[in-house]
Amino acid sequence: MDHFNYRDGRLYAEDVALDDIIDAVGTPFYCYSSATLERHYRVFAEAVAGLDAHIYYAVKANSNLGVIATLARLGAGADVVSIGEMKKAMAAGVPADRIVFSGVGKSEAELAEAIDLGVHQINVESEPELEVLGRIVAAKGVTVPIAIRVNPDVDARTHAKISTGKAENKFGIELARVPAVFSRARDLVGINARAVAVHIGSQLTDLEPYRQAYGRVADLVRALRADGHDISVVDLGGGLGIDYQGEVPPSPADYGAMVSETVGVLGCAVAFEPGRMIAGNAGILVSRVIYVKQGLSRSFAIIDAAMNDLIRPTLYDAYHEIVTVREAVSATRETYDIVGPICETGDTFATGRALPALDAGDALAFRTAGAYGAVMASTYNARPLVPEVLVCGDRFDVVARRFTVEDQMARESIPDWLGGGDVAEAVVAHATIARKASA
Repeated sequence: MDHFNYRDGRLYAEDVALDDIIDAVGTPFYCYSSATLERHYRVFAEAVAGLDAHIYYAVKANSNLGVIATLARLGAGADVVSIGEMKKAMAAGVPADRIVFSGVGKSEAELAEAIDLGVHQINVESEPELEVLGRIVAAKGVTVPIAIRVNPDVDARTHAKISTGKAENKFGIELARVPAVFSRARDLVGINARAVAVHIGSQLTDLEPYRQAYGRVADLVRALRADGHDISVVDLGGGLGIDYQGEVPPSPADYGAMVSETVGVLGCAVAFEPGRMIAGNAGILVSRVIYVKQGLSRSFAIIDAAMNDLIRPTLYDAYHEIVTVREAVSATRETYDIVGPICETGDTFATGRALPALDAGDALAFRTAGAYGAVMASTYNARPLVPEVLVCGDRFDVVARRFTVEDQMARESIPDWLGGGDVAEAVVAHATIARKASA
């Protein structure tokens, strides 16, 4: 369920007409619904309420400060994979002691800063990382709670690029090595190895891979306890799928029941790190048609959004439902390839998509774009990052302004041997000279 619906022929985000946002900020832009974010969080929280559950929103799904702050007000912690995400979470109101630091490639500097900030837990993903962390902790004279992330060698049955729990994936420590790693952690001063963590992938639409992975985690916890380790937390990651194109993912309630069956009997606190299922269909990308171009064998709707704004179709062959912002009055449909302006054939959002007849200026909305949308955007082709808008009832606010070309150039410079100087000032100077020449 989301809160993007038609009223009187216009697409609304909660109680705000998208036409009004278009008039205010232009296109393209991302739009997020507070009500949808809140509903999804509450549904998940209710599904795991029978456990000693702790929810850490996976910031990588959507790291906008307004989105994080919305969830923080509901009690969500944060799962982060960089110091940048950690600082954003804290700025949005998540205290450091409600943050879990995950990620396979944390640098020594990041680990040290996370400890200084007072992070709740560090999820260790390799033996070399454990040794580096041990040196940092010893030098600082502090104690740090950690989880050891295991790789259970379970096929999540999802896209290969978002599968993280198979033996050939880079994440976690193979199951057979984990007891030795816990023994090593016990020998390190200041390391409190109290938790086992697992995350097998994203966009899972079947409970069976979870059941296999969590069953192996439960067996591991029992074995570790038998070896004298005080395991009090299991961190189960996230990955629950959502509906992009008719998928029927497990309900949070069914997922919660499965968790209770597999690890609920351990007497552990249970950590969850949902991301996509919270933010996914809480957001849309809005764009306008620039041209409708008739090719030899197909029609192209060329829009002002591009793969640098929403890379999922290019990167994952992902499907997004595309709808018109003005509801069609006729049932007649025409077939289009929906493409962006970037100089790549891969800048294609959809092929052979049936839509109402389109004209230049028509606005389109890409549904289910709230996760891994703006957060994965780039400035390829020197295209500015697009604005992000947060709606709450009948109000909306721009929670990330439109990035300009001048913003991009402000971080660049020309070396002295090429003339040096301020890049932005040089652009203005050249533009002034050009205007005078043409006058």
